[in-house]
Amino acid sequence: MSAVSPPRVAAAAGAAFTASSAWYAAFGSRLARLDDAYAGPSPSPAVVAPVELVRSGVVATAVSVLADRLPARGPRGALALGAGLWAAFPAVLLTGSVVHEKVPWQQAAIHAGDWLVKLLLVSAVVTGRRAA
Repeated sequence: MSAVSPPRVAAAAGAAFTASSAWYAAFGSRLARLDDAYAGPSPSPAVVAPVELVRSGVVATAVSVLADRLPARGPRGALALGAGLWAAFPAVLLTGSVVHEKVPWQQAAIHAGDWLVKLLLVSAVVTGRRAA
């Protein structure tokens, strides 16, 4: 029987969306100084919010499926899953953007921090209250 819970996936997606929104609200002006792509007018929240909620839902679903198939139990398991996924994917991709595409390391670090927070949060929500 699968332990993947649609309500937990939805909650994790909402939490990731909220955390990411707060993250970029805090670091948006810094991003604008690092890259002109962030300096102009922002797309409408009516467009951005649904797209970001869907993206967060895809990530939450994938993490939930992985957590169901791995021994990710309890807070320690959630932390290990989130940190492992972060190191394997966003950290590797963002390091590549710095090395190969000349993205400023500060810009990559802002995005890496967002992804670390999101993956830890999503992992904690989807694995919450499972037996350790």
